[in-house]
Amino acid sequence: MTNFARDEFDRVPEVSSRQGVHRAVSAPSRPKLWPILSVGIAALAVGLVAFLLLPQLGLQPGITPPPAAAADTSTASASPTATPSASAAPSATPSASASASEPASPSALEPATSETIAPAAVDKSQPVAIFNGTLTSGLAGRVGATVKSDGWVLGEVANWQGAPQQQSVIFYSDAAHRANAEALSELLNIPTLVESADFPTPVAVVLGPGYQ
Repeated sequence: MTNFARDEFDRVPEVSSRQGVHRAVSAPSRPKLWPILSVGIAALAVGLVAFLLLPQLGLQPGITPPPAAAADTSTASASPTATPSASAAPSATPSASASASEPASPSALEPATSETIAPAAVDKSQPVAIFNGTLTSGLAGRVGATVKSDGWVLGEVANWQGAPQQQSVIFYSDAAHRANAEALSELLNIPTLVESADFPTPVAVVLGPGYQ
């Protein structure tokens, strides 16, 4: 064994994967995928934001506004010769609105039929009979005097001979004499009206218990 000084080539590690002149085969390096993934995620986020937010802001990409607004403005800025005709238009507006706001007359709203019967007017020349259905003596005479002083023709004045009455009633023969019955109802304060043809006069007043 020679006695040469030790140099750098004599420093050999005790544990080494090297065998002879060959070295261990290193694994091939793989391309890194995180830059590609980050770019794809960013593009997806931008597309999602554009899809959700742009419609809410009234912006729709790829749609251009129609040129109608420009045409309208050009029409509005036409020659001033059309201005007098435009100013003359309001003169016709009030008359049209006034005619539309006027209500139609009642005669125009009601259907015109030949069968329409006008209500009968009060005819005080028709005789009115007064009957006392109470135990108060002379009540029929006092009520008859009230009726006569109001301009009515007074008919029979007597005591009631029919079935006992529970209240005062004004009887009228038919619909043609209902107006007379209603007028006597207001005069004598008797609200009950009954249509009946059992009396000799068109209207008969039967005074019931409690009438004053």
